Amino acid sequence: MDLDNLKDQIGANIAMQRKRVGLTQAGLAEKLNYSDKAISKWERGESMPDVLTLMQLAQLFDISVGDLLEDPNQLPGNPGKLEKAMTQVSEKALKRKANKNVILGLSTTLVWFIALLVFVVISSFDLPNSWVSFFYAVPVNAIVLLSLRSAWRDFRWNRGLISVIVWGFLVSIYVSLLVFLRFNMWRIFLLGIPGEIAIMLWFRLFRPVKDAPDEQ
Repeated sequence: MDLDNLKDQIGANIAMQRKRVGLTQAGLAEKLNYSDKAISKWERGESMPDVLTLMQLAQLFDISVGDLLEDPNQLPGNPGKLEKAMTQVSEKALKRKANKNVILGLSTTLVWFIALLVFVVISSFDLPNSWVSFFYAVPVNAIVLLSLRSAWRDFRWNRGLISVIVWGFLVSIYVSLLVFLRFNMWRIFLLGIPGEIAIMLWFRLFRPVKDAPDEQ
């Protein structure tokens, strides 16, 4: 099977399944965080989605990835080499995703272990308010997660993580001043308002609209 025929088959199956579940091209695009132009190109056979997107489509339509690859004009039969290969690639992609989740979990655990260690060390010297260290663990943890996801080019949670960093540090500073200096500097939270607006505008300005790349 050549690439053009594969694109046509996948496109026809996407269009058929989309209509079956009652979605428009714009509705499907919104669920996948793609543009409706990308969906249209898939269905016309001008390009095709990547493996992870095929998996998302299969999950959304409640079918297997192989159903999106088969010839819609033929009766279903035994899976061919292409379907088997795509299944293997899908399994590897899922495994990589699972490994990333493990790394994120380990990183979070390490951050909170360090916060706990600081708490234990400080409290061992009978210094008061050592629990403040846990407040700083929140924005630090967000920085670690943001760095890892950015390195993996996974930007889906960047806006939320940056907001956590900003407000986490503001809360930590406020608590520190209140506990150690008895200084109620509540006005520090006003800094978070323009910060949050800037974050919102920044991500709105540079919001990526994914379009399916043309296959060569």
